[in-house]
Amino acid sequence: MKKYNIIVLLCSFLFLSCNAQTSDRENATGSTHKNVISFDTTYKTIHIFVALCDNKYQGIVPVPAKIGNGQDLNNNLYWGCGFGIRTYFKNSKDWKLVKTEKLDDIKLERLVFKHRTKNYFLVADAYNGQYIKQCTKDFLNSSSGQLKDTLHINKTTIGIAGNSKLVAYIGHNGLMDFQLTETYQNDDSKKRDVIILACYSKRFFSSHLKSANVNPIIWTTGLMCPEAYTIHDALTGYLNNETNEKIRTRAVLSYSKYQKCSQKAARNLLVTGR
Repeated sequence: MKKYNIIVLLCSFLFLSCNAQTSDRENATGSTHKNVISFDTTYKTIHIFVALCDNKYQGIVPVPAKIGNGQDLNNNLYWGCGFGIRTYFKNSKDWKLVKTEKLDDIKLERLVFKHRTKNYFLVADAYNGQYIKQCTKDFLNSSSGQLKDTLHINKTTIGIAGNSKLVAYIGHNGLMDFQLTETYQNDDSKKRDVIILACYSKRFFSSHLKSANVNPIIWTTGLMCPEAYTIHDALTGYLNNETNEKIRTRAVLSYSKYQKCSQKAARNLLVTGR
C-alpha cells in the first residue's frame, strides 16, 4: 500500500511539474499569457520610438560628431538638441513632463508627458543608435499589436506599445540598410494610427505594415529631417480629432516653416493614407 501511495505521489508531482514547465514556456514565448495586464482606458497613449542619430552605426550622411553620437542623449540631434523630442516637448506649452527613467543599454531613456487639457499620455523611448534595428522591430510589432505593454504613472496604469492609440517612429530609415524577415500580422483586429518620420518611409515601411491593420496618418516620400516640431504640430490636430488630411496640413506647415522650404515641397514629402 505504501509503495502504491509513493507511485501516485510521484506521478502527481511529474504532472504538476510538466504543467508548470509548459506555463513557463508559454510565458517566455508570449504565446498565451502575453498582453493580459489591464490598464486604465480612460487615458489614451501615444508611443514614439526614437532611433538616436548615429554617424557610426547608421547609413546616414554624417552630421557633426557631437549631434551624431547615438549613445549621447543630451546632444543627440533627435533627442537632446533644441529640436529633439526631449527638448522640444519639454518646452511645449501643451505637454507636461511627468516621468523620466533610464532603462538599459538599448533603450537609454524613457520620457512620459501628460497633455495639459486632454486625457492623453505621450511616451517617448530613446534607442541607442547602434540598436536602430531593434527600435524598428519594436515599432512594427507595436503597430501590429504583437507587442503590448503597460506603464505605471503614479496610481494609474496606462497602455503602451501596441496598447497605444497611436504609434510613431522617428529617426533614420534603417530599412534602407538592413532587411527584416519577420511578419507583422495584426492578430487582435484593432486598427492603430501610425506616424513614420524617416526618409522614404512610405516606400520602405508599407510592405511590413501591409497586414498590420494600421492607419498611416503621416509618412514620407523622400528625404527628410525628422525633428520634433513636425510630429508635435501633427499631434495637436490628432488630439482635436481632425481628419488625416488636416493633421497632415499641420505637419506640412510646421515642416515648411522650420526647414524653410515651400509648402508645396513639404506637401509632396509628407503624405497620408496608403
